[in-house]
Amino acid sequence: MGDPGKLNSSSSELDLDRPNLEDYLPSGTSIQQEPQGKLRLRDLLDISPTLTEAAGAIIDDSFTRCFKSNPPEPWNWNVYLFPLWCFGVVVRYFILFPARVLVLTIGWIIFLSSFIPVHFLLKGHDKLRKNLERLLVELICCFFVASWTGVVKYHGPRPSMRPKQVFVANHTSMIDFIILEQMTAFAVIMQKHPGWVGLLQSTILESVGCIWFNRSEAKDREIVTKKLRDHVLGADNNPLLIFPEGTCVNNHYTVMFKKGAFELGCSVCPVAIKYNKIFVDAFWNSKKQSFTMHLLQLMTSWAVVCDVWYLEPQNIRPGETAIEFAERVRDIISVRAGLKMVPWDGYLKYSRPSPKHRERKQQSFAETMLRRLEEK
Repeated sequence: MGDPGKLNSSSSELDLDRPNLEDYLPSGTSIQQEPQGKLRLRDLLDISPTLTEAAGAIIDDSFTRCFKSNPPEPWNWNVYLFPLWCFGVVVRYFILFPARVLVLTIGWIIFLSSFIPVHFLLKGHDKLRKNLERLLVELICCFFVASWTGVVKYHGPRPSMRPKQVFVANHTSMIDFIILEQMTAFAVIMQKHPGWVGLLQSTILESVGCIWFNRSEAKDREIVTKKLRDHVLGADNNPLLIFPEGTCVNNHYTVMFKKGAFELGCSVCPVAIKYNKIFVDAFWNSKKQSFTMHLLQLMTSWAVVCDVWYLEPQNIRPGETAIEFAERVRDIISVRAGLKMVPWDGYLKYSRPSPKHRERKQQSFAETMLRRLEEK
């Protein structure tokens, strides 16, 4: 027989690990006895440790599922399919991959042999230099897409250069920018990256007016906001592209849009991007995979297939706040791309939520669950 003292100790430890139900109820609400015969959700959670833990897990799961990549189901499970799978591996890694590396290498040779002279020898002819640099950036992006055997369908009118407009798109990977850039040389606002990507940002991409920021620098927000306002007013500037989610999402969901792009006093042009995962999952999980490995994954797949929709420009309505405007545009993009909207801030992917933010979400969750139970 076990020691009763040890059993009581284990039970106490389990109780300490168990989520506190009070954390999931609105402020000032306590668990009280309801009239006899009327069962509340809080009563069920109180008497069932399993339900209590499940209620706490729902909040975390609804957020983390936005950043999970679902692995493809294996299909080479029998003696007939396995040889075909092996043949596909040989074709992708030993035929397609070397050919794609050659295509990308040729692209870089053409690009650099043209960009360097244009950038340094035409400094006195700014307009001509900008036009040529814009065309060359579009060209190298075309080579990148070709190195994945990209099959991209563009729907809607091609973006034009005019002042007081900003383009916003859902964000799955950094290749979103490359796919859009091969059609139109956008000036994009993007997180500053290390390594060879950062080198490209600080040299080549700055030539098309791209704006960089660092999440760890609080003062960057004011600087970036001023640059955005100045950029959208310039008639000769490249169209401004913003990914208002602020992070890569797995192309099943859209997280909350940051309101900065919707406070510029200009037209907002939604862009919806949807990837077909039949050949490869284009989602880039930057916390688990470097961008170099992400590109290798794309270059060893059969193809990258996606659709891009340039949607009708939207303007803020009378009495509408920037947050409401952002949510309306997010809804338009989500409906067009077939994505689910979730009420989460994508920046929580990089940092733990504050107690106040957790309290708001927990309160909202508890109120919703109680309301649904009472309606039944």
